[in-house]
Amino acid sequence: MAALIPKSSFRIAKRQTVRSTSVAVQICCYSDSPRLIKNDNPASFKRGTGGRSSFNGIVCTVFGCTGFLGRYVCNKLGKIGTQMILPYRGDEYDVKRLKVTGDLGQVLFHPFHLRDEDSIRKCIKYSNVVINLIGREWEMKNFKYDDVNVEGARRLARLAKEAGVERFIHLSALNASLNPTPIVLSQGSRFHKSKAEGELAVKEEFPGATIIRPSVVYGQEDRFIKYYIHPLRSFLRSLPLWKKGEATEKQPVAVSDVAAGIVAAIRDPNSVGKTYQFVGPKRYQLSELLDWMFAVMRKDKSWGYSRYDLRYDPFFMARIYANELLSPSYPFGNLHWEQIEIEHTSDKLIQGLPDLEDLGITPTEMEDQVPWEVKPYVAYPYYKPEIGEFPTPDPPKTIPIQFA
Repeated sequence: MAALIPKSSFRIAKRQTVRSTSVAVQICCYSDSPRLIKNDNPASFKRGTGGRSSFNGIVCTVFGCTGFLGRYVCNKLGKIGTQMILPYRGDEYDVKRLKVTGDLGQVLFHPFHLRDEDSIRKCIKYSNVVINLIGREWEMKNFKYDDVNVEGARRLARLAKEAGVERFIHLSALNASLNPTPIVLSQGSRFHKSKAEGELAVKEEFPGATIIRPSVVYGQEDRFIKYYIHPLRSFLRSLPLWKKGEATEKQPVAVSDVAAGIVAAIRDPNSVGKTYQFVGPKRYQLSELLDWMFAVMRKDKSWGYSRYDLRYDPFFMARIYANELLSPSYPFGNLHWEQIEIEHTSDKLIQGLPDLEDLGITPTEMEDQVPWEVKPYVAYPYYKPEIGEFPTPDPPKTIPIQFA
């Protein structure tokens, strides 16, 4: 019996040695290198398992959060547990609806003004990511294109760099150019020119900034579908377009894809200092796209509309001038000459620039999303047709994607 004791003790010691060795191997074999912690404040560490009730370590200030795209970006950020600081300039009740995009204590509001540097510093004091979605497609009395798209962007980038912000995301435009091609206006689009100057200003102040160039964005409360449906634009079922829309090529992108791409760029360390172009998966002629969109809305061909060249419609031109005169600060229906120039500028893609797919985002096709977006504007919305009662419109014809 005494002889069996050392033997059993040897077996137990051998098992313990093997187990401790396996544990040591598991602990020492890392799958990736550890991430350096720049902020040693325990409040900035990740907490939770992911989702809105967690904290992923990102404190993000979103300038322009109350705009069309800003609401989607805030929702995407809150969904992954980002703590958001949302600056606002107008009434605080206009931004309160964004409170539900994050968990309790994760969404904070702060008043600011684009020309007040002290208010901007307070908004970005505790942030490691800053997103600039501020932009304006028409000029106002107090804010011109340079004030918003150039100097405002420069100021945000400079203050973010001074505050030690790690990432700066700047929203530009796909057709941003220092020398825009004139179409309707003799000088070309001043909006596109100011956006190009804004990119240079941001890169000068914050060299590691990530630039996002989206095409025309469509979605709920957008300035594409809603713009063409407005009575001022499609007056009496007639739609004036430059050369009937046959000389304009577009690649519209869904607003949810743009928001997802911005969030993916924040989490991708390889996106630092890069410029992305966000476009849809297919390219269309503007005429084909609008024909199909109105066919989906009206259900029947008898509810169609007519396209014609706006160059031969003096009444439409007078309507634009009158709209700018009566409502200079906020044109009714977003109808103004700069918008006419923007909408008839064909999308120009640059070879070699990364896009949504490089960030792991699969672009949504318009044929799948637009029928849902136009449902509030469909003729006889409360009538439920039988299956096959109205023919399904043929999808718009696509054209090859071209690079500049």
